[in-house]
Amino acid sequence: MRSPIIGKPTVGGEGVATFSSGGNSAGMNQRMIFEIGKSQRLQIVNLLKRSQGMSVNEIAERLNMSYMGIKQHCIELEKNGYLDTRRRPRTNGTGRPEIAYRLTQRANDLFPAASNPVTIDLLRVAEKLYGPTAPDKMLMVWFQERGDHYEAKVKGDTLLERAKSLVRLRNAEGCMAELEPEPLPRIVEFHSPIADLLHAFPIVARLETDLFQRALHSPVSREEQTVSGLYQCTFSIG
Repeated sequence: MRSPIIGKPTVGGEGVATFSSGGNSAGMNQRMIFEIGKSQRLQIVNLLKRSQGMSVNEIAERLNMSYMGIKQHCIELEKNGYLDTRRRPRTNGTGRPEIAYRLTQRANDLFPAASNPVTIDLLRVAEKLYGPTAPDKMLMVWFQERGDHYEAKVKGDTLLERAKSLVRLRNAEGCMAELEPEPLPRIVEFHSPIADLLHAFPIVARLETDLFQRALHSPVSREEQTVSGLYQCTFSIG
């Protein structure tokens, strides 16, 4: 069993759902604010963002709220397109499968975005004007500059200290990062503000891994999982 996580924000802290532009119109954001409505629903969204799906009982226990209150909020969030459901075996292995709620792709618009469709369009234009390697070269320069910033910001005499510092930096960027220090350290992120770049340009995954290696002064491997609107990227260190 892995040890407790370090750097996990509380509800209302780093990495919580925000209503930044992210390429969406102000009208869309206002509509989302209206649809989400209550702060309890934001708490549910933030909790589910850090999971692969949770039952109503699990959500109620974590948020110290009533079963019926959570159930009603989840129904409303599903009705508005922010949640969907799946059936999964119960943890005790007996009985009928239980329903787990998870975020949809639409819910991603509630979280910080560092780029928007214009970014992708500009890289595509560069490809047309200067050849197929132009976007990769531009991205390499951008990540090189980010690496300079990370090296200046990430502090610590030991690998674990640097990893803690990196988690704080990544959370400031909206990545919803957590550090699991044992048995082998790894950083788990539940949101990517540059998800559109990751999907459009495969080189971004390697450049992001290189960024971690440069900041930590250690080998890093990357594993990404995406299901419905859920995102989890694990950076194993050492």
